[in-house]
Amino acid sequence: MSIQVTSTAFEDSQPIPKKYTGEGEDLSPPISWSGLPEGTKELVLICDDPDAPTAEPWVHWVIYKIPASVTGLPEGIGRKPRLDMPNGALQGKNSWPIGQAIGYRGPMPPPGHGVHHYRFRLYALEARMIVEPGADKKTILDEIRGHVLAEGLLTGTYQR
Repeated sequence: MSIQVTSTAFEDSQPIPKKYTGEGEDLSPPISWSGLPEGTKELVLICDDPDAPTAEPWVHWVIYKIPASVTGLPEGIGRKPRLDMPNGALQGKNSWPIGQAIGYRGPMPPPGHGVHHYRFRLYALEARMIVEPGADKKTILDEIRGHVLAEGLLTGTYQR
């Protein structure tokens, strides 16, 4: 089953506006979804860049324990581990250095490295996660293994 993931800021496979990048205001873009399967308890959203010149995709955002009643994330989610909006959601580590490693960090590929693809992947879970704030992508993916009811994907692009 596939979840529809969209943004009012950019279309699937189209450029992410500068406002949502490291060259702009570095705000998290508004993300919405629909078509969650029955029995969804929580959601996880991970954004990464598989085109980064690193061994693993560069992680831009890890947000989890999003209540199933939530249908999207507004623009500009704060960079803190525990969120009031959406209530109960937690944020994990991205690939940036300490001090910048919690919350969303926008596209900032190396200049001249070509078009990079930023995958906003949403997971619908049939169970509630037991995990602390500040977890990394690997920890979250290990935690949700066997509990994913459906996934959705929105891809944006950016180049410098």
